[in-house]
Amino acid sequence: MLYALAEYLTGFYSGFNVFRYLTLRAILGVLTALTISFVIGPYLIRRLSRHQIGQTVRNDGPPTHLVKAGTPTMGGSLILVSIAVTTLLWADLRNRYVWLVLAVTLLFGLIGWVDDYRKLVLRDARGLPARSKFFWQSVVGLGTAAFLYFTAATPAETELVVPFFKHVYVPLGLLYIPVVYLVIVGSSNAVNLTDGLDGLAILPAVMVAGALGIFAYVTGHVKFSGYLGIPYIAGVGELIVVCGALMGAGLGFLWFNAYPAQVFMGDIGALALGAALGLIAVIVREELVLLIMGGVFVMETVSVILQVASFKLTGRRIFRMAPLHHHFELKGWPEPRVIVRFWIVTVILVLIGLATLKIR
Repeated sequence: MLYALAEYLTGFYSGFNVFRYLTLRAILGVLTALTISFVIGPYLIRRLSRHQIGQTVRNDGPPTHLVKAGTPTMGGSLILVSIAVTTLLWADLRNRYVWLVLAVTLLFGLIGWVDDYRKLVLRDARGLPARSKFFWQSVVGLGTAAFLYFTAATPAETELVVPFFKHVYVPLGLLYIPVVYLVIVGSSNAVNLTDGLDGLAILPAVMVAGALGIFAYVTGHVKFSGYLGIPYIAGVGELIVVCGALMGAGLGFLWFNAYPAQVFMGDIGALALGAALGLIAVIVREELVLLIMGGVFVMETVSVILQVASFKLTGRRIFRMAPLHHHFELKGWPEPRVIVRFWIVTVILVLIGLATLKIR
């Protein structure tokens, strides 16, 4: 809305042309979302505490987590509000990719909200049954994949880009739909599994969002995409503004979620963030790079899959506890050490992902 206003005012004063620059609006997006989080955050935490919407702790989990019981949850609503308001203010609302990412983020947030509400407000330990959760995730994921496939204007929009190789694009055809579905739903659940320690999931999500913003910017720029040897896709550059909103919202939430956490994001935040990252990676055609940059999310998910498979097939556990962060906790690592080391790993992986822009 502010972007549209700036465009209108350009007719009276050319200085407002500065708001046409994506980089400026991305920075303003970060600062706006951050400000919204700082302003709304304390109020939201008080409201959640007043209504006793607090974290429940598993009896079989690390004993150090018992002190977390009762910590306000569903703080992911703060992230969603910050992202939505900031995107509406600074993004070009004529861009279909902006609306698609915003819609998918909010829909996955809604699925998470229902799960959290049933568990924390209705005191239903099951929350939203796993089958129902997966069904609705699949509905949104498949619907999004089909929409992108049938509205694709160029072959580049449905090709798989292989990192580290110049001009290696694999036409997917109808396979594009299941691939996109797996990336969105898989990314959503991966972030959700990682969200088990204070700040563990949110900062990697912020770092990956920042890197995806760079990919969006160069992919949507004719000259930069040509120079770097990546496919040009018109309009995706606008997603750098959405990525900026995600970064600002995430950093604002981390202010309250840093160890020891004042609030947890819950499924409402984790499912939405993961879906947003997956969808943005799909739109900018960097699904494989997302696997690299989101390596922490991948490791957490794989640890759960291996643990369940091993126990069902052999009756033995590979890890002391899954997801992976709990394994290190039970090995004696203090929670802050696990968190910071996972952050460091993410920094390394994000840099490797960004290196693929040039190493081709």
